[in-house]
Amino acid sequence: MRYTRITALAAIGVAATLSLTACGSDGSGKNSSSKSSSSSSSSSSNGGSKPEGGSGSGRSQASNAKAGSGEDTKAETSANGATKSSGKVTFCKTQDLAIDATDAAPDEASGRINITMINRGSTTCSATGFAGVDIKDTDNTSNPIERGPAQPRVTVLKPGDAAVFDLAYDIDNTGNSLSHPTNILVTPPNETHTVSLKWPAGAGEIKGAYTDVQVYPTHTTK
Repeated sequence: MRYTRITALAAIGVAATLSLTACGSDGSGKNSSSKSSSSSSSSSSNGGSKPEGGSGSGRSQASNAKAGSGEDTKAETSANGATKSSGKVTFCKTQDLAIDATDAAPDEASGRINITMINRGSTTCSATGFAGVDIKDTDNTSNPIERGPAQPRVTVLKPGDAAVFDLAYDIDNTGNSLSHPTNILVTPPNETHTVSLKWPAGAGEIKGAYTDVQVYPTHTTK
C-alpha cells in the first residue's frame, strides 16, 4: 500500500510539472502575441505611408494642371500667332461707307429694297452679318425690322468694293396700306452709328404691318 501511495504521489508531481511547463508555454505565447501585435501595429504604421501614393497622385494631378495651363498658353500663343499672321480684318465703320437705298422689286406682288454699302475707306474691312434696320413712318415713329431666315455670308470689302442687303415684304396693291414709310434707318453690322436714308420713290406700299418686313444679311455684289 505504501508503495502504491508513493507511486501516486510521483504521478501527481509529474502532472504538476507538466502543468507548470504548460503555463510557461502560455506565457511565451502571450509574449509572441504581443510581439505579433507590435509587429502588426508597425506594419499598419508603414501601411499608413501608403497614402503617400495618394499624395503622389496629387502631385501628378498638380503636374497635369501645370501641363494643362501650359497647353492653354500654347494655344493662346498659337491663336495670337494665327491672328497676326493672317491679319485681322476689322468691321467697316459707318463713316467709311457710302450707303444708298433703291427699289428693286422683282414684280408687282413682291417688294424689295436693296441697300448698298460701298467701302470708301483706305483699308479692307468686313461687313459680314445683319445690319440693324428701322423704318420711320409719317407719324414720326420708328419700327425695328426683324431678320429673315438666312445665314450670314462672309462679306469682306476692299477699298471701293460694295456689299448689299435687302428688305423684303409683300406689296399692298389695294391702296389701303396702313404703313407710310418715309425713311430707313441703317446701322451697319457690328456698328453703333446710324444713317438715315429716304424711302425709295416708287417703291410699292407695304402689305400688313412693319413686322411683316424682313431684313436679310449682307453679301458682296461680285
